[in-house]
Amino acid sequence: MPEKNLRAIRAALVVPEDREAFDAGLKAVLDEVRVSLDLGALNSFVHRWWITACDTLKDPEGRRQMHARARQALAGEPVPQGRPWREILAARGIDV
Repeated sequence: MPEKNLRAIRAALVVPEDREAFDAGLKAVLDEVRVSLDLGALNSFVHRWWITACDTLKDPEGRRQMHARARQALAGEPVPQGRPWREILAARGIDV
């Protein structure tokens, strides 16, 4: 598992869509923290992305497939139903 810090989390995100979302989300949360002066939003961001980084390290191909299915759904194409993500993460030992 990656360390629970921004640099380690970003390095673990090998799927381009995840890395792009991380970068955009980090910019947004840092802007929020500058205004609110509340680090709680940053702590939540780090925790959520750490879970994603752990999942990516365990199954990068699964992450790629997830993004492919999301693109299909957004394009209005039929998407095959799989197992719920909470079930998949629990099977991998990731507590959400």
